[in-house]
Order: sequence, then C-alpha cells, then structure tokens
Amino acid sequence: MNAAPFADTHVDTLVMAKLRGFCAGVVRAIDVVEKALDVCGKPVYVNHEIIHNKYVVSDLAAKGAVTVENLSDVPEGAWLIFSAHGVAPAVIEDAKRRKLKMIDATCPLVTKVHLEAIKYAKEGYSIILIGHDDHVETIGTMGEAPAHIQVVGTTLEAEAVTVPDPEKVAYLTQTTLSLDDAAEVVAVLKRRFPKLKCPPKDDICYATQNRQNAVKVLAPKVDVILVLGAPNSSNSVRLCEVAEARGRKAYLIERATDIQPEWLRGVKTLGLTASASAPEVLVQEVIDFCRSRLGVTKVVEDVTVEEDVHFSLPYELEKLLKDRGAAAA
Repeated sequence: MNAAPFADTHVDTLVMAKLRGFCAGVVRAIDVVEKALDVCGKPVYVNHEIIHNKYVVSDLAAKGAVTVENLSDVPEGAWLIFSAHGVAPAVIEDAKRRKLKMIDATCPLVTKVHLEAIKYAKEGYSIILIGHDDHVETIGTMGEAPAHIQVVGTTLEAEAVTVPDPEKVAYLTQTTLSLDDAAEVVAVLKRRFPKLKCPPKDDICYATQNRQNAVKVLAPKVDVILVLGAPNSSNSVRLCEVAEARGRKAYLIERATDIQPEWLRGVKTLGLTASASAPEVLVQEVIDFCRSRLGVTKVVEDVTVEEDVHFSLPYELEKLLKDRGAAAA
C-alpha cells in the first residue's frame, strides 16, 4: 500500500482497551478445532465459521479445517464440529442421519441460553428472545422451542409483540447484544408484562459486557475509536455502537490495511479495541501500522477489569484425547 494517503496524517497517541480480544468461549472453540485436527486427522468439518473472524478461519483452513454451511457437503462418517454459536436440535439430528461423528464447540454460555429456552418451554411459557433474527446464535436458540419463541430486536417490536397469555411470559437474550439496547427492550417488556420471568443470570455474556464497558471508559479519552473485528460478528458491531453512543466516531476494521486517512483528519489520540473474536496478532498489526504510517509515538493501555475465565473442552473431545493417551501408554 502506498504511504502517500497518510502523508499528512499524524496521530500522537494510541490508547488501547486492555480488556480486548479473545474471550474464553472463542479460545475454547479454536482449541477444539486444533485438537480435533490432531486426534481425528485431516480434514475435520466445521458447521458454520467456528468464530466470526476471517483470519482465524483461514488459519484453521490451512491446517485442515473445512467450513461448511450445509451438512450435505460433509462426507458420510466424517468428523463434524459445531461452531461456538450453537445449533438447533434439528441440525444435530440431521448429522446423526448422515452418520457424522460430532464434536460440539458451542460456547457454554450459549448452551446456558438453550437450556433456559427448553426449561421455559416445558413450563408452558411464551418466550421472547431478544436478539437479531438472522444471527446464527439466535437461529440455534430458536430451534430449541420454535413453537414457544418469538424474536424481538427493538423497543418498537417489544411494544408490538403479542402472546397467548400475558401472565406467562419469559425473556432470554442473545449473548452478544448491546447491554444498553437490551436493557431498553427489557424495560418495555416488563412494563407490558408485569409478571415477566427473567433469566436467573444475565444471558449477555461476561466478555461482551466487559468489552462494552471498557469502550465506555475509553471513549472520553480519545478522538476516534477503531474496533478490530468482523462485520458479521455481533459483538464487533455492538462495540462500534457503544462507542458512538458515547459520542465517539467508531470504525470497524478487519485488518490494519482497512484504516482510511479521512477517518483520522485532526485526530491526535486514537482509541483501539478488539472484539471477542479478534486475535491479538491483528492487534499488534494495527499497532505497527499506527507507529509506521500514522506517526504514533506513544502507545498506552487503558485498564478496566481483568478476566480469568476458562472453559473445559467438550466431553467427546476429552474422551478422544484420553483414549489416545491410554493407547499410547
């Protein structure tokens, strides 16, 4: 890329949210694919992108992971991994019919929402799922109890939604929503359905909450914020929305080369964060770009909270690894 477009650009300081990048669910999902390649052999097939990040998906593809959207593209008897976003029971049944060997990399926090949907449906509740109806996670949750669940994405939709029994309504949320937007929808639902049943714990995951809160803290300290992520990643898009709600222009980038000079005119302090599905190697790429092309001389981290969350591997993969270890002993 020619340096000329940035010849008149000079940013003094890059301030990064220290709390950024991979969450425990994403780390687990990538680990599942890599370990499956090791123990099951190549190729393994992944139903939908394992996480919403092209760099990660391409890296795993080079190692032997094949991403598919249709199970008909998976050879009979092959290994199939379900992505971190979760799938509907009908997809699992289809995989069984096709005699596929399955490993479930669904994030445990998404699984929690699936289990809540099953529970509320069995108890006869109408379920309002706050989320985006075209997102793969929402589609998977809907599949647990399609006759009981309606998706609501906005306060206007919350005002209009109808249920058979207004006194027996529960709500759930997609795990990667904006905290503030979801709270507004919940407020409408609570007003309309005073006996609204709430999840025992927040469905919006800890990592989504923490990264959004970190952007809220970062916003007043910078002129513009770059969000490293992907356009099909809900948590990436939400970070941009949170920044702009705090009065700061935000731009979603997948790589450093996406940065445009017109974004940075008059910018002296630039903010940077990374979504829960963006790898640290791409953060370092942006830092290098800012130093070499934008003239940044000072890079600082904005500290909020620390995370120390880890998820165990899926049972079926743990068993494969244990069996291989026993065979080698």
